[in-house]
Amino acid sequence: MHILAPSDEGLRKAAEALTAGLLVAFPTETVYGLGGDGFNRHALARIFAAKGRPRFDPLIIHIAALDSLERIAAIASLELTLRNKLDLLCARLWPGPLTLILPKQPEVPDLATSGLPTVAVRFPDHQVAQQLIRLSTGAVAAPSANPFGYLSPTRAEHVQEQLGDQVTFIIDGGPCGIGVESTVLDLTAGSPRILRPGGTPRERIEEIIGAVEGPPVDSVRMFHSPGQLKSHYAPRTGLTLHRREEMILLPYEPSEAYLFFDRSSWDAWVQGPGHPYEVEPGWTETSRIRLLSERGNLDEAATRLFDTLHELDTIGVSVIRAQWVPDAGRGAAINDRLSRAAARTQAS
Repeated sequence: MHILAPSDEGLRKAAEALTAGLLVAFPTETVYGLGGDGFNRHALARIFAAKGRPRFDPLIIHIAALDSLERIAAIASLELTLRNKLDLLCARLWPGPLTLILPKQPEVPDLATSGLPTVAVRFPDHQVAQQLIRLSTGAVAAPSANPFGYLSPTRAEHVQEQLGDQVTFIIDGGPCGIGVESTVLDLTAGSPRILRPGGTPRERIEEIIGAVEGPPVDSVRMFHSPGQLKSHYAPRTGLTLHRREEMILLPYEPSEAYLFFDRSSWDAWVQGPGHPYEVEPGWTETSRIRLLSERGNLDEAATRLFDTLHELDTIGVSVIRAQWVPDAGRGAAINDRLSRAAARTQAS
C-alpha cells in the first residue's frame, strides 16, 4: 500500500492501477471510497474481499460525466414521469452527495448489483474523484473504504489504519467536506423513495421533484442499496443513544465517553446533578467529551461525526454515550448512522 498525493503523477498511477483491476482508495466529498473498475468482475470481487462485505449488499458505481450514465443505467426503460424527475435531479443535484437507484444495463456485472435488476449510480462532487474516474475506466465501483460494518473513513489515515495492504494506493485528498455518505434515492418503483438518508437532505430533493417516500420498514426492499443493514457504521467501542433530556442527566463516569450535539447540551450536562465538577473557566476535561458542533450546526455536525467517532474509538473507553440530533437536514443522516451504530451494541 502506498499513499499518493493528488498530483497529476499520483492520479496517473492510481488510474493505471484501477484500469489493471487493482483497488484504489480515494477521497470524495462524503467519505473515502474503495474503488475498483465497475465492469471488471475480478476488481469487484477484490472489493468485497478487502472489506469483508457480504455479496448481497450492492455497490455504488461512480461516474464523472453525465454522458456515462446510459452506459450503466437503462434510462429508456423508466416511465416518463420518473425520467423527468431523473433529468431534474441530474441537472440540479449532480455532481453531489446523491446516489440514484435505476434500472441497470445488462453489461453491468451482477456482482456490482448483488444480482438485482437495478444499479446504484453517483456523480461525486470532488475534483480528485472526478479526475481519477475520467483517467481510469469512467465507471468506478466504490463503497466506503473501511471494513464492512465499521466507521466510514473521512481521512486517508483512517483508510490506512483500517484496510492497510488491502489496497494498492490511497490518494490523500485531506478530510472529506460533508462527512456522511450520500443519500440513496430509488427511482425504479412508483414514487421516489429514500433508501438511505445522507448528504443531500430530503427537503432539498423535495424542493426539486416533490414529495418522496421515506426509508422502507419492510425487509422486501431492504438490500436494494448500500447502508440498509440495521447494524452498520459502528465503532468497535459500544455506543448508546440518548435524547437531550436524558443525556444532560447522565452521571459522569471516567471510563465512558460523551458525544454531545452542541455547546448548550454540554453546558446543561456540566451543570446537572450527575456531574461531579464545578463549572469554572479552567475546567478542561475534554479527552473523553466531544461536541459535534459548538453552535448546533447540522452540516458541521455531519462533517465531524465519523472523525470524532474514530477518535473516541481509540482512547480505551468502555462505552460512547451519544446524543440524538435534530432530525432535519443532514440531521436525519447523522441519526441514521448513530442508530445503526447503537444497534450493534444492542445486539452484542
